[in-house]
Amino acid sequence: MPFTLGRGIGAATAAVALVLPLSLAAPASADPDPGRLIQSVVASGVKQHLRKFQQIADANGGNRAAGTSGYDASRDYVAGVLKKAGYTVTLQAFQFPFFSENSTGVLQRTAPTPKTYVPTPPDGSSIGDFATMIYSGAGDVTAPVQNIDLTLPPGEPNSSTSGCEAADFAGFTPGNIALLQRGTCSFQEKAENAQAAGAAGAIIFNEGQEDRTETLKGTLGEPNVKIPVVGASFATGQDLAAAGTTVRLKADTISETRTTHNVIADSRWGNAKKVVHLGAHLDSVLAGPGINDNGSGSAAILEVAKALGKVPTKNRLRFSFWSAEELGLLGAEHYVATLPAQELANTKLYLNFDMIGSPNYALKIYDGDDSDAVGAPAGPAGSDEIEKVFEKYFKALRQKYVSTDFDGRSDYGPFIEAGVPSGGLFTGAEGVKTAEEQKMFGGTAGQAYDPCYHQACDTIANISDRALALNLGAIATAAVTFAYAGKLPGEGPRPTARTASAAVTSAATADGHSHGLAR
Repeated sequence: MPFTLGRGIGAATAAVALVLPLSLAAPASADPDPGRLIQSVVASGVKQHLRKFQQIADANGGNRAAGTSGYDASRDYVAGVLKKAGYTVTLQAFQFPFFSENSTGVLQRTAPTPKTYVPTPPDGSSIGDFATMIYSGAGDVTAPVQNIDLTLPPGEPNSSTSGCEAADFAGFTPGNIALLQRGTCSFQEKAENAQAAGAAGAIIFNEGQEDRTETLKGTLGEPNVKIPVVGASFATGQDLAAAGTTVRLKADTISETRTTHNVIADSRWGNAKKVVHLGAHLDSVLAGPGINDNGSGSAAILEVAKALGKVPTKNRLRFSFWSAEELGLLGAEHYVATLPAQELANTKLYLNFDMIGSPNYALKIYDGDDSDAVGAPAGPAGSDEIEKVFEKYFKALRQKYVSTDFDGRSDYGPFIEAGVPSGGLFTGAEGVKTAEEQKMFGGTAGQAYDPCYHQACDTIANISDRALALNLGAIATAAVTFAYAGKLPGEGPRPTARTASAAVTSAATADGHSHGLAR
């Protein structure tokens, strides 16, 4: 039978209430009925928010990325809904490095023999001979190429030190384009040294050993370099290293520091020393409107907040909408880093919702206890209790689910590092659906959970209504459960900080959310 939005939550409420722990499901006589509260959260309201996000993107260049008018309009919409629902709303400002490639770069050899190299487009839809470096400066220059301490043919791995020392540029002719080779130091150091030597532009090509021949798609880390900088394949670098080479190099970019805001909403009800925190990132990538990633999570917690805003609760509810997640979890990291120690101690748990409506979805619960014994480790003590609440919800519906690791790819990362018990839901991104998951959830095995991940097609049409409604019911259930719980998972002794595991750190870096300074 088709799964309709109107039945997405209410039909499941009675079953869910039966399996909640008695201490959570039976509130004091003065407390509202939890089942009625859960039923008051409707999926049609979430779709209304998603349509608004789509309208905002359509009116603002097709995206809602941090540092753009589309994000600011999304921020103002969410803040307005929350204020109307009775919350105290704070816009937490922070600065971040903004980068946009406005049009595809150009790399042409003009002498001795003309040749045009194939570019990698800004949306990454294909890989060419070269790619504009993230945080490259802008410019259009034609100049001789000057080799900087190249190792051709390549030596042992990381043997190249090209451009890592100011001394490498001894005798460099200002106005030339520096040709640099990957290795030893960061792309940022190479580019900054080239700029300091008077280079009009820089080309950094791959080192040449096995697994180091493809086109570099790297980052300079921050907007400090004003000259155009591109990464290139080893073959392209070899071409350009020939004596007498002149090239045209163009990068059409915006690279600067901008200010953006997290939206933080506090309920006026409940014990301020027992904070139940729900969060989702509000920003999209520049390539598209981000309706699944992550309009879906933002719209869901916004609708839950609306339902609970004027209802007295035992514990304090906080809802956060993070900015600049797509640039490395910057909003959540800023929030946790600047949170006073006592407020951090008062935060008993954090629930994260990032992509909950993927069209080729799997229903994934963050693995708080590392029961699957693979990948990233368990979350802080208490994360297992959060996981169990979501499991009980799906079991009550006789709905299958799978676990997913805390791999550092979303805004729970800074909370886990700070020792806050965490959990949440996820329906998959660019990962490929397995045959077993097809049997459990339908859809198509061998294809991405979200084929429009980080693309222009992540629109209102890119949402599974069934996944959205099922996850919304789980979110509402968890919010109500913890809002009235007598004892929360995060109560009791807690480390003052938690060092991120190597698995979490490496996963985040590999994902591309955290742009490392590649070498």
